[in-house]
Amino acid sequence: MGEARTAYTNKEMLQWTAYFSDYMNTSPEKIKLVNICGKEKNVIPTIETHKRVMIFVDQSHENIFYELWEKGLGDYDVWFAQGLMPNDNIKKAKVVDFVNLKISVPSVFFVFNENTRESYRIGMKNEFFSKGTVKYVGNEIRAVIMSILGVDSHDTIAIVSGETIVIESAIIASEGNIIAVEPNQQDLRTMEENISKFGLHNVTVIPDLSDESLEKIETPRLSFIVATKYLEKDIERLLKKNPKMQFVIYTLELDVLSGIKQIFEKFNIQDMEVTQITISKTDKNSVFVTQPSPWLISGEVK
Repeated sequence: MGEARTAYTNKEMLQWTAYFSDYMNTSPEKIKLVNICGKEKNVIPTIETHKRVMIFVDQSHENIFYELWEKGLGDYDVWFAQGLMPNDNIKKAKVVDFVNLKISVPSVFFVFNENTRESYRIGMKNEFFSKGTVKYVGNEIRAVIMSILGVDSHDTIAIVSGETIVIESAIIASEGNIIAVEPNQQDLRTMEENISKFGLHNVTVIPDLSDESLEKIETPRLSFIVATKYLEKDIERLLKKNPKMQFVIYTLELDVLSGIKQIFEKFNIQDMEVTQITISKTDKNSVFVTQPSPWLISGEVK
């Protein structure tokens, strides 16, 4: 006897899409489709950045409604149905009303919130992140960093000691994978809190850049590194994983900046570009206060 079927076929998903488009009197192109049958995907960030989301789910996510409610989405409107093919047995309620429902068979539900802003959350304010041991950079600086990184939806990126960059990159690279390298145990706990808080399932956490750790990960296109005294060794190890790696280095230290050109030349990292970011904001007394001004150094192996 064969294994029980748990996933929707393309044809079935298209039929459900057409059905809900008619049912909701909306165009199919306005609906974001997410299939999480037997998969881990960033459902919560997707719902928070799209007005209309249709989710295909099976018993591998039996507590999906509880998870949505726990993350603060309890007031979102939901249309829920069971089955592989469209049918008229649709129940409409709020997420909170389904909180005790356990998914036991293939099901589909449509989430709608007309107040959702359909945009990437680049440069999120620091108050959205969990408080902990990490000293976060200003959100304006993070927005510039994200612009330089140029993350796309299917990207694989290694981020060394850049906790909030991990979160923002993982939200954008919804079909990709973010490799978070964090040797500091206290900072690691804070980052894991943020990964859970934002409902992210595409972050792979490793403690270091040892051969053993690098063997377990996908090959990243790009590495973002918060520079330490181990920068040269970090670059050398990452180039073993991807000899054509692109790099973006973050530092506040002039002596680190002055040594990067030599490191880049040693490893044939070309097209070096240096950007300094300076942000000044008024305080409660209307006095301009300058934030720490980091350098961002980028380059790639041709």
